[in-house]
Amino acid sequence: MNTPSPSAATRWNTALAEWGIPALIIDQAPASPWVHAPAMFRSGTDDPTDTPSMELAREALLQPGSAHVLDVGCGGGRSSLPLAPAAGLITGVDHQQRMLDQFAEAGAAQGVETRTVLGTWPDVADRCAIADVVVCHHVVYNVGDIVAFVRALTDHAAAMVVVELTARHPQSSLSPMWRHFWNLERPTEPTADSFADVVRELGYEPAVEHWNRAARPAPISDADLVANIRQRLCLHAERDAEIAELLGRTPRLTADQVVTVAWRPR
Repeated sequence: MNTPSPSAATRWNTALAEWGIPALIIDQAPASPWVHAPAMFRSGTDDPTDTPSMELAREALLQPGSAHVLDVGCGGGRSSLPLAPAAGLITGVDHQQRMLDQFAEAGAAQGVETRTVLGTWPDVADRCAIADVVVCHHVVYNVGDIVAFVRALTDHAAAMVVVELTARHPQSSLSPMWRHFWNLERPTEPTADSFADVVRELGYEPAVEHWNRAARPAPISDADLVANIRQRLCLHAERDAEIAELLGRTPRLTADQVVTVAWRPR
């Protein structure tokens, strides 16, 4: 008898769990590797405005000028503030208050009306109003229960959900460093195509577009970048020189390989 293949959602959840860090490494880490530096997500004048993700979201706004956008995992607002002024109101959801503060400050500086919701999606979904468009950029690789996450996104979209993610796991570029410092091999799954499979399995018909994100200057200094990578790798500050040396001869994360997955609610 043939064993049924696991569902796309099960494959996603199982593959993502492989990205966990062994307890032996976590226990000696001087800081949590899971906290994101707000400066990495700051919104500014170089925010992308003409990417496939932005164009799809803008086209789906039902009443340009007064439309509502819900940004799940908003960070500093790079994924939604460029939709103004077509988006008259943008609600940002994030689990870090510093991210929300940065988002609200950037919105005020640009004259955009914003609201903020502190918490983790979909736990705080019931605190968020239905929006014309829901955007969610570079979040889903942090989501284990992908079915509940996707359903909550869809339930809050009147017109469209637009998810943006890197083609591979965003930590893939650090795999050589994990091997170097910890002799630890990192996974190669899931991928953006895995996520699109989940969306299809839930009964939606996603438009999927692979594209290259334009290079942009790092939003933090070289020293802060080294410190950020050190934290990701659960290392102590005395390894900074070694990290910097490896960065000099190791290709950076291929985050310019991006995928937009967008779908309309039923």
